[in-house]
Amino acid sequence: MNSRMSVMVSIVLAMLIASMDTTIMNTTMPIIAKELGGFSLYAWSFASYMITTTVLSPIAGRLSDLFGRKKVFSFGIGLFLIGSLLCGMSQNMVQLVIFRAVQGIGAGFMMPFPAIIAGDLFPVEKRGKIQAFFTAMWGIAAVLAPLLGSLFVEYLSWRWIFYVNIPICLLSLLTLMPYKEVYEPKRAVVDYIGAILFALAISLLLLVTVVESHQSVYAVIGALLLVVFYIYEKKQTSPLVPLSLVQHPTLKWMNLNGFISSMALFGTASYIPLFLQQIAHESVLMSGIVLLGMSMGWMIMAVPAGKWILRYGYRQLLIIGNVLLVLCGVLLAFLNEQSGFFYVFLAMFIQGLSFGLTSTVGIIGSQQLADAHEKGIATSFFMFCRNIGTAIGVTIMGAFLTKAASLMTGIHQLFLFGFIGSIVALLTSFFIRESKMMKEKRI
Repeated sequence: MNSRMSVMVSIVLAMLIASMDTTIMNTTMPIIAKELGGFSLYAWSFASYMITTTVLSPIAGRLSDLFGRKKVFSFGIGLFLIGSLLCGMSQNMVQLVIFRAVQGIGAGFMMPFPAIIAGDLFPVEKRGKIQAFFTAMWGIAAVLAPLLGSLFVEYLSWRWIFYVNIPICLLSLLTLMPYKEVYEPKRAVVDYIGAILFALAISLLLLVTVVESHQSVYAVIGALLLVVFYIYEKKQTSPLVPLSLVQHPTLKWMNLNGFISSMALFGTASYIPLFLQQIAHESVLMSGIVLLGMSMGWMIMAVPAGKWILRYGYRQLLIIGNVLLVLCGVLLAFLNEQSGFFYVFLAMFIQGLSFGLTSTVGIIGSQQLADAHEKGIATSFFMFCRNIGTAIGVTIMGAFLTKAASLMTGIHQLFLFGFIGSIVALLTSFFIRESKMMKEKRI
């Protein structure tokens, strides 16, 4: 097995377990909470994983620029393995929440690397196919996770949803060993204080999405720490998040567009099954299958995106992707009691086309426009912007749903929010400047 193929196998295995772990808990958590007790910590079993994963992803990208991809990726796999073992051995909900956070740290160190390493190994025109392949792993995980979860609970124990990760992590580490890294890390002083400030600020802001009281206090302190982080980073010679990424005329709009578009409509996947089950009276199975429409659309667009970038540039493709997002927003805004499976499937398919194009173009753009020694942080920072947008969007939509007079009213309000957000995302895409380098490379 050559080095490139070996690392691809390692990445695919790591992606599969990390993506499955975010979905397999949905079907098994009620049983786990019943056995361990402490039902009040139910939401925190998800939140601890989500917060640590989101916070650590950009930090992992920066560390990979300083120390190399292989070392940081290996560390993430190893930590995820330890976290999985500890989760499986949990004796109460407090332990499970803490060990899920350890797992989340490992996942945060793993998640950016498919895009980062693909950027190192493959030319622009081939990266779309690679990103589509990685996307397929999420689709496979969405199908396999509930099935495996129910099988483990029925015939073994819920603990095996964590134990099954251990041999896969070991295989991922073994297939990573032959990988000969092509990237030469640029040694620099690690910005530990910046990393702590960033982690605290984002953690507090994300807590707003899960706590039931004092949200404003967490939000204000988190925002203040973010300002302190920005001021501190301006004075550093090797900052955690280089200001060139924030000030770059193209990257800053790409990141903003990724944030707004994800906030607008990426979170709809959390509420579409609810609509289909409670309003359209579809089965649980059909409400899950409809989400495959998004995965299908994503893969269709991601495959040729790399070649399209060379032909059309970033700006045109991102505008087209955001037009598709607005079209999806229109369809979702007009959902009603008579909207059945095929109507929703079409909306999610169009949403997949949009995000497949904008996400792939954004990732490739982040890699091409950043300097070589900043490619890791540029890629993971773009993904971070999308993750933060999704977390905020899901929270806002959830607030609309819970405070509405009826379920259908809440559904209308949250999708109207998504439609308005998609229009704002489209407007930001017009501010994206075309790269001189990409203009010269156009066919």
